[in-house]
Amino acid sequence: MAFSNAALTRPAASALSGAIEALAARFGNNLITSQAVREQHAHTTTWLPMQPPDAVVMARTTEDIQDVVRICAKHRVPVIPFGTGTSLEGQVNAPAGGVCIDLREMNRILAVHADDLDCVIEPGVTRKALNEHLRDQGLFFPIDPGADASIGGMASTRASGTNAVRYGTMRDNILALKVVRADGEIITTGTRAKKSSAGYDLTHLFVGAEGTLGIISELTIKLRGIPQSIAAASCSFASVEGACNATILAIQTGIPVARIELLNAAQVKACNAYSKLSLPETPLLLLEFHGTEADVAEQSKMFAEIAAECGGGAFEWTTRQEDRTRLWQARHDAYWAVRGLRPGAQAVATDVCVPISRLAECVVETEKDLETVGLLSPIVGHVGDGNFHCSMLVDVNDPDEMRRADGFLHRLVERAQAMGGTCTGEHGIGQGKQQYLETELGPEAVQAMRALKVALDPHNILNPGKILPS
Repeated sequence: MAFSNAALTRPAASALSGAIEALAARFGNNLITSQAVREQHAHTTTWLPMQPPDAVVMARTTEDIQDVVRICAKHRVPVIPFGTGTSLEGQVNAPAGGVCIDLREMNRILAVHADDLDCVIEPGVTRKALNEHLRDQGLFFPIDPGADASIGGMASTRASGTNAVRYGTMRDNILALKVVRADGEIITTGTRAKKSSAGYDLTHLFVGAEGTLGIISELTIKLRGIPQSIAAASCSFASVEGACNATILAIQTGIPVARIELLNAAQVKACNAYSKLSLPETPLLLLEFHGTEADVAEQSKMFAEIAAECGGGAFEWTTRQEDRTRLWQARHDAYWAVRGLRPGAQAVATDVCVPISRLAECVVETEKDLETVGLLSPIVGHVGDGNFHCSMLVDVNDPDEMRRADGFLHRLVERAQAMGGTCTGEHGIGQGKQQYLETELGPEAVQAMRALKVALDPHNILNPGKILPS
């Protein structure tokens, strides 16, 4: 599980002290250097080591971001943007020290254009807060990665989630951005128009850049109308293969399923214990259907028939909001449920994504691999788009266990890439998956990425040590 930032160097002590002195003069009490706060801004939910920044600035405006970047650029001090800290591959770590810009207080909804189904927000707005604000207008933002992440962070990591099979990913739902460059100037990447052929696609250049090319200060995003009827369903299967095959058939036959989530037997057991459910502890599909009452009923019927063909058991569905909420909350709490299976162990979360035709094969081989190496790792996935997650429970103080876990992670990625898939469906590269980028895309593509990085951030101050190995 090794990664290296060996080529990164911390700024000189005089440069760092000069930057912090200038930031203190500009921001006063909104500059924080206490160890506890700095560590809070480097936390990670994976095996990656904590690497705190030297200082944290609480930003409230775009001008605040600009001033931080300008001061840090003058002193050649790294700048690391922070949303809510839910990223999984070390994106918020500060391997070369520097200054973290906390964007949580930039949480204003600037404009809602209901007729055009879009809105303009600051990066610290969270998914749940936005949807609470929109509910009375009959609108919602559909991207749901599970965690109540900031939407700026979701854009920076090109997040996906449970609704991706119907509504797409962050990449598909962003119209325009305002981005602070490495020199403190602002780029506007687009307009509110639903399509454009005006120049390079700068919007999508910054979506998924993990703060390495610029810091997002404003987003214009697409909205959807709240469906007239929503039904949640569950269906148990005798095997993971049967559940995956049902998913494949549902997608191939064009059923407009909003969500299809796979939980293997170990994950169902964890969810039952944590969320006080009584689901059969066999592979399970959780589904959601959106539309009119007639649409939802028809979609549910069609999927039930497919599930039966693939060895599915009882197919149960409900439109009651409290039942739907309970089911999906259990899914969103899957990570914490997993940790309850082995108290004291660290949960090492990772994901891959493959073409849906290879999904069943990939999941089955992954389960066999886990059994062979003797590791407990429940599997859950947004399988409607071929994406699944493993959460290995490991004793990080046991060298043998860590060696086996490391080997499994490598084989998981190699397996996905060999099937035409990717090393990361939605977690991003960060620090944890740098080693797989060139294998997946080729040296020429990585070279092009390096050229972009140098062009936009010549002094490597924007979230250094992420995506591209230093």
